[in-house]
Parts: sequence; C-alpha cells; structure tokens
Amino acid sequence: MTAYILRRLLLIIPTLFGIILLNFAIVQIVPGGPVEQMISQIAGDGVDATARFGGQAGSETMSSANNSNTSSGNGSPSGYRGARGLSPDLIKDIEKRFGLDKPPSERFMLMMKNYLTFDFGDSFFQDRSVAQLMIDKMPVSISLGLWTTLLVYLISIPLGIRKAVRDGSRFDIWSSGVIVFGNAVPSFLFAILLIVLFSGGRYFDWFPLRGLTSPNFDDLSTLGKIKDYFWHMVLPLTAMTIGGFAGLTMLTKNSFIEEINKQYVITARAKGLTEKRVLYGHVFRNAMLIVIAGFPSAFIGILFTGAMLIEIIFSLDGLGLLGFEAAIKRDYPVMFGTLYFFTLLGLLMQIINDIAYHFVDPRIDFESRE
Repeated sequence: MTAYILRRLLLIIPTLFGIILLNFAIVQIVPGGPVEQMISQIAGDGVDATARFGGQAGSETMSSANNSNTSSGNGSPSGYRGARGLSPDLIKDIEKRFGLDKPPSERFMLMMKNYLTFDFGDSFFQDRSVAQLMIDKMPVSISLGLWTTLLVYLISIPLGIRKAVRDGSRFDIWSSGVIVFGNAVPSFLFAILLIVLFSGGRYFDWFPLRGLTSPNFDDLSTLGKIKDYFWHMVLPLTAMTIGGFAGLTMLTKNSFIEEINKQYVITARAKGLTEKRVLYGHVFRNAMLIVIAGFPSAFIGILFTGAMLIEIIFSLDGLGLLGFEAAIKRDYPVMFGTLYFFTLLGLLMQIINDIAYHFVDPRIDFESRE
C-alpha cells in the first residue's frame, strides 16, 4: 500500500500541472480580461486615473480622454476594445500592474513556481492576498459542507436500510418517488423554490433570504447567536440535502440487498438469530464499508460543487461566491488560486478515499489491481 500511495502522490504533480495549464490556455483566448475591465471602469465610469495609477500616465490619460474625438480614429492603438481616447502609456501601466506585460509562457511558469510555495499573489480588485481571502471565506463553505454531509448521511443510511428490508413494498415505492425527485431536481432550482415559498418570495416570510447571520448578530447572547445561525442555515441546508441524499440512499439500499442475499446471512437466520441481530450485527458492518469509505469524496463533492450555486443564491460569503465573483470580474489570481487549491485538495481526497477503503476492508488491495 505504501508504494501505491507514493505513486498516487507523484501522479498529482502532472495531473495538477495539466489542469492548470489547460485552464490557463483557455483564459488566454477568452475576451474581457482584467485590463478590459479596468479600461471600461476608467472610460465608462469616469474613474480618476491619476488617483488610481498616479504619475504622468494618469495625467496623460485624462487629457487624452478629454480629446477622444481627435485621437480615436478608426481604432485603438492598444488593441483593446473600449480603449479609445486612453493613453497608450496608461494601457501599458495597467498591463504591468496586472502582470500581463509578459508573454503567456513566462507568466504561467512564474505562476506555477509561486504556487509550489502556496503563494497565490494578490487579488486584482480586492486589494488583499488570495490566500487571506480564501482563509476568510473558508469557514462558511466548510460549515455548509459539514452540516450537509452530516444530514445526508443521517437521512440516507436509515432510509436506505429501511428500503432494503422492505424492498418492493408500498413504502419502498413511494420513497423511491421522493428519491427520483431529489435526484432529478438540481439543488439550485430547489433553493429558488424554497425562497419563493418560505423567504418572502410570494407566500411565507419565515426565513431570511441573505447571509449567514443577522446584522445584530454580535449583540445577541450565545444562545441567540446559535439560533440565529441555524435560522439562516435552514433553507441552504435543505436545498443541498435534497440534492445530495438520493444517490447515497440508493447506494445503501443496494449494498444491503446484496449482503442480505449472501450465504452467511442465511446461516445466521438458520441459527435462530433475530432479524435485528442479523441486520445490525452482521449485515450492517459489511454493507456500510463502501458508504463509510466514501465519506471523504462525498464531503469534497458537496463542499466544492454543490455549495457554489447555493452560496450565490443565498449570498453566503464563502469560497463558491468568491470564485463566482472572481470569474465575473476576471480576477485571475483568485480564479487560479482557488482552482489550484480545490484541485489539489480533490486529488489528495481521492487518495484518502482509497486509504479509507483499504482501512475499512483490508481485503481491498490496490497494488495487486495495478
């Protein structure tokens, strides 16, 4: 197993490199980068370029912007759409400040060199380091991921066991309808439905629409803070749990049905053991191997895929909302910093997932499979 883990750890390097390289190449051909964003802000919103960039470049910018009719001609010498009337020196200064004055290959290699030491640089538009932004937003996402994973397991395992025991019954049929609904409806659509129903959208105004806490959270007592926190978490957790419990429920059911039909269960029943003793003394331990071992990957899946749209819909200031806003603003350091971190964490969790399988069931030998 040690040799297998070492090989998987070494495989992370080319995998991570390839993923970052592919996304970096895609970004180079996507229009509307950070330079265009800043040009639009300066030219369209009347931002004081002298104050923002200082020096002669800023002064030339304002004078050239005021005389844009004589300098625009048939196009912009800078090559950026919307840059008419702006000084070429300012355009170069913006590129330099964003680090876009270097060739793409040089920028990519410098970025990967810094990422080896987890130096993600500074955000283009938030005036803070990417690492600090991620640290500040992480508690919200981890909170959502942990509570959702806990609820999904607490619902799915008992429900899956009951469906397996009563396979083909009326309970199994109608509960399968609920599972089909949960599997078919995306969590973000269900979140919108919950807002319409229970958050003042059209019917009831029972739960808050935005944020993780109320504005007066700091003034509340300890018990009041706990109540306020869970009051805000009801709708996001409900939406994420509905979207996550279906697959695990069916996995639990199928695992139990497979174990129930094995010879050792028939032998245990023949010895006169009660059905409860057979299910929870023999079947449960074997059937739960695949469910328990899959916990790390399930948590990562909920944390970094399911939570993003929920954070956006409910304005929860977490990693998902951070990544979404970075993509909209073309904040490349935040985009690639979060991508690098999430990808690395996902690859490591896959290895932990394999170790968990081997720990729970030592008969599973990944080295012999290879």
